[in-house]
Parts: sequence; C-alpha cells; structure tokens
Amino acid sequence: MGCQAASVVFLNPGRANETFWVSYTQFMQAAASDLGMSLQVRYGERDTQKMLREAREVLQGTQRPDYLIFVNENYAGPEILRLSVGSGVRLFAVNSTLTADQQRIAGASRGRYPNWIGSLVADDEAAGYLMAKALLRQGEASGAPLQMLAFSGSKQTPASQFREQGMRRALAEYPQARLLQLVYAGWANERAYEQGLQLLKRYPQTRLVWSANDEMAFGAMRAAKQLGRVPGKDLLFSALNNSPEMLDSTVDGRVSVAATGHFSLGAWAMVLLHDYDAGVDFATHGGKDRQIPIFVLLDRRQAARMKANLARPGFGIDFRDFSLALHPERKRYEFSVQPLLR
Repeated sequence: MGCQAASVVFLNPGRANETFWVSYTQFMQAAASDLGMSLQVRYGERDTQKMLREAREVLQGTQRPDYLIFVNENYAGPEILRLSVGSGVRLFAVNSTLTADQQRIAGASRGRYPNWIGSLVADDEAAGYLMAKALLRQGEASGAPLQMLAFSGSKQTPASQFREQGMRRALAEYPQARLLQLVYAGWANERAYEQGLQLLKRYPQTRLVWSANDEMAFGAMRAAKQLGRVPGKDLLFSALNNSPEMLDSTVDGRVSVAATGHFSLGAWAMVLLHDYDAGVDFATHGGKDRQIPIFVLLDRRQAARMKANLARPGFGIDFRDFSLALHPERKRYEFSVQPLLR
C-alpha cells in the first residue's frame, strides 16, 4: 500500500471477442481509469486449462500484480487459490465465487488462503426468477397457454445454476404453467439455434422462451423465425445482458423481458480494491463477501437510455463517486446501474 497505483490483473474467463466479457472489461477499464489504477486483462477464451495457465503465469511470474481478480468458472477457483500460495498477490472473486462445497474443502476467504480477500457476486437466482416471472405474467396477459422452453448456460457454472433455480421458483408460482424442456446451450448462439430448431418442431405449442443470457435467446429466436414464428407476438423471449443487440431488440419488442446489471460487477470490484489499497477495508463496510441485488428489468425507454450511455466515453459515470475511501462521510457502498438508465 503506497502512493503507487495499485496494479490489478483480471483473469477473464470469456473470449476476447465475446460481447458480454468485452463490455464487462470496458466497464472495469473505465473504473480503473477514474480511480488511477492499472488494469491488465487476460482472456481465458472459455478454456479452463488456458485460464489456469494464465493464472500460473500471473501468480508465479516475475512481474506480479498487487491484485488478481478471478471467476470460479467451471469450478477452477480452488486451483487458482492453490497457485497463489506464496505469491504475495491478493485475490478477489467476481461473478462466481467458490461454492459452499468447495469452501468446505478450501475454506472461505481470509481463511486457509489469507490472501483471498473477498468476493462480489450478483444475485443470479433473482435474475432467473425476475425474468421468468415477467415472462409468465406477460404470457398470462396474452391469454396463451403458459408453455415454456428454457435455455440454460453451463452445468458447471454457479451463475447458470442459480439462474435456473430462480426460473424454477417462478414456475412454481404458476401451477398452470409447464416447462416443456430445459437444455444447456453453453451460453452460445449457434448451439441454441440448433437446439431451438429441434425443440420448436417437437413442441409447436411453445409460447414462452426463457434464456439465461442474450446470445442463447438470439440463437433460439433465429430458429423461431426460420420456422415462421414471430418473436414478441406469438412467442415471447427473455434475455439477459447489455449487448447493443439485446437493447435494440428490447426497444423494438422482439425481446419481451430484458434483464441486465451484472456486467458492472468487475468495475465495483475495482472500487473495493482501490479502497482496500487505500487502507479502507470493505470487510468492515458490509462484509468481505457480498452478493448485491444488481439486476434490473428494462422497459423500452430504459433500454434505449442504457444503449446511449454505454456508447458514451467513460459511460457517463465517475467511479470515484462510489468509493468510501474518497467519501469517508459515507458508511456503505451503493453499487447500482441506475446512472446508466437516466
């Protein structure tokens, strides 16, 4: 902890050309820039072995950062923690932290691995629930039978599992609704397209399509159009993310239910690390491990506002406004994507 800018490496599990993870990184870069931190991003390219090689390089190389931000994608978290032993690097988990089962073995943050200082995750269960509930409500209003297909992400990713649990919780509130089938499309457009062609032929009575992200929603939508269905009319879609395509599709009505917010988590993690580095420990201001209600459902107007703000330099946000080290009069963190909806 000195006057020198804190250096951070983000081990990004996604691909360097993947819309979600690229925008996630851009948001982090904007925060780093506002807070005077240095940020280097290494993409895992959705390959767990590559991600672990990158982790080893960062943690055991000669130019080590002050902090490493990682995601427990495909349950790789404990291995990343093992690689960090003796490195002097402090670790922080975003998006997916270690599961309860993993923590029974590896311990919680600031425990067996004292340099693992904390985590910040979204309430993914709430996201799955909010989307499904809104979709079922719209379906009910249209008078169509509540027959749903679901496209989930990856069986091995906690965020995906939680979204699916939320979707099932919403379904349980609608006993007249029926989940025709749930498939894992691995977050991918092409895979959801292929599965969508098969499923929509098998279940022509489908009226609702729940999807754990936007890419899968668009793949399923492409299949639907090919089969003569009309998204937003006789087939209602939910989608989750912040891609320009999703925001446009919400504005024009092809996406009936749009959820977003978790792309901002990396930036909020940068705020927490900035403060920690400045001697303000986030653990005493709301806990070392936090789950925040970051997801919002967007109406058409908000989708248009968000798209405009995401295109602005720095997104029209000053991330210093969220720092407790820079605002000692405040006692707690207020992280939210509301500034992007104005």
